[in-house]
Amino acid sequence: MHELSLIQALFSEVERNLAPHPGATVHALHVRVGELAGVDPALFRSAYEVCRTGGPLVRAELELSFEPAIWSCASCQADFARGEALTCSRCGSPARLARGGDIYLDRIELEVPDV
Repeated sequence: MHELSLIQALFSEVERNLAPHPGATVHALHVRVGELAGVDPALFRSAYEVCRTGGPLVRAELELSFEPAIWSCASCQADFARGEALTCSRCGSPARLARGGDIYLDRIELEVPDV
């Protein structure tokens, strides 16, 4: 289950972002998952629940959003949705995956203690 290693990497990134804010409590993590990122949402959520015990993420909610796969023509930058030919209908050039293949930590909602 590679979702567990993805969660561990996510937690490392969150810890790196929390370092300048000692004592901060995380309320939510907003994560965007690409359609072709190879992530099973149920397994990702399950791994999150297992790993978030203790520390600043113990009460943090996981908010997932999904990004559809979009290809783009290398020559004329026309976009193509999934299921369409992977060559440009305008100029015939090959297309490349432009969006929907990655995982992004979009936002961390946190509470910083009074200074």
